[in-house]
Amino acid sequence: MYRFQPLPSAILVIALCASSAVDAQTPDGYARASAGTREITLGSGTAIKLLLEASNLGDSGIEVGEIVFPTGTNPAGGHRHGSTEIFYVVEGVLGHVVNGVDYRLEPGMVGVVKPGDEITHRVLSDIPVRALVLWLPGGEADRIAQADLWTMIPPGFFE
Repeated sequence: MYRFQPLPSAILVIALCASSAVDAQTPDGYARASAGTREITLGSGTAIKLLLEASNLGDSGIEVGEIVFPTGTNPAGGHRHGSTEIFYVVEGVLGHVVNGVDYRLEPGMVGVVKPGDEITHRVLSDIPVRALVLWLPGGEADRIAQADLWTMIPPGFFE
């Protein structure tokens, strides 16, 4: 299982300060800071840690996660999302194939997929790809894997 490492501080700003040392749920229904909510490692070896979602944001307008694709990731086919998906690559090189067109995303680059586009994620580097992923609107995490397959992250937990 992939062990998540803290993201660089610049990425945390992009993630709306979603990852921090403590959870701070407020009376108005959202956490001002969080170490994330839940994580999963899929059968493919891809690991996702949700940093921001309805449970700590208070609404489903966005989900923010850290995603790690293992070396060798090269699925035969693509998939589609019901939300806009935005990737910001932190480490590794991501093959971002949108509707059959190949794009190479290196650290510091952003890739976008609109609802209905077919996307395939490939690892083009000899190290895993680590990226920040945003889904707008939220709800994609439960589409990827049913809620009971995720491992909850205890409030205040961080690695």
